[in-house]
Amino acid sequence: MPDTTLQGARIYRSEAGAREVRAWCEERLASWPELRALPELDSQLGPTRAFSAPGGDRTPVVVLSGTNFNSATCVDTARVLARDRPVILVDLPGQPGLSCGVRPRAARAHAYGSWLNEILPLVTGRPAILLGHSLGAAVVLAAKPSDLARCVALVGPAGLTSAAMTPELMRVSLPWMVNPRDDKSTRLLNHMSGPAHRTEGVHPFAPWMTLVGRSCRTSLAPGPLPMECLRPWEDTPVLVATGSDDAFYSPARLHGPARRLLNTDVEVMEGAGHLSLLEQPEGVAELLRSLD
Repeated sequence: MPDTTLQGARIYRSEAGAREVRAWCEERLASWPELRALPELDSQLGPTRAFSAPGGDRTPVVVLSGTNFNSATCVDTARVLARDRPVILVDLPGQPGLSCGVRPRAARAHAYGSWLNEILPLVTGRPAILLGHSLGAAVVLAAKPSDLARCVALVGPAGLTSAAMTPELMRVSLPWMVNPRDDKSTRLLNHMSGPAHRTEGVHPFAPWMTLVGRSCRTSLAPGPLPMECLRPWEDTPVLVATGSDDAFYSPARLHGPARRLLNTDVEVMEGAGHLSLLEQPEGVAELLRSLD
């Protein structure tokens, strides 16, 4: 049962908007027949949805997406990862998707970390790689290491440092927040993408971002996590990677914190932006192979 003391505001502006978001996600998930919905999981942050796909014989991977993204937006990447290993996709409560549409209250890092500790044994019985992108990376680091967390891959990770906030970000994000349309969503997504994935037409994820802008109250990137969250991971293999053109968490922004806090270097995904998990699935698969 959800712990109502941990729950804050609803993310959806209306029930109609919530239905539209869920319908979009269900349609996209259904496009991959091998992907199986796990039974709905009860958690302290409310109902949680997870999905699994069979794969190769390498270490399974549990994928946690970033702000405004989810299992449905990761389907194409998960198909690539599944060539090597079983894939488990989990929707974060408090983000657009199929899990609970109520955001955690203040102290979200602690709430999300406890949530992941709770649900990880429910989605995998084998040690797995925890793959966190952006917000999902901060959620991984806020959890406690366990026998089920064989190693950790953090891509464009929040939690190690604050996200870069630039005038250009304001120029592309504010119009999208005020009046979401596909052209405004495309400008925002182009800012988040690497050079090869920017488009003058409609970005492939523009309809999704427009739907999110119209239907949801978006959240900001989390700030740096306290040392008490990071220190326990020093005995677990941790890989940190980011796109060479990540507008939020550039290599230069992450190098110092990754070395100082996690004793690791930053793998640079050349040509990728903040959406590197979606832009370069083959590159992500290669990173995971290095952890195997």
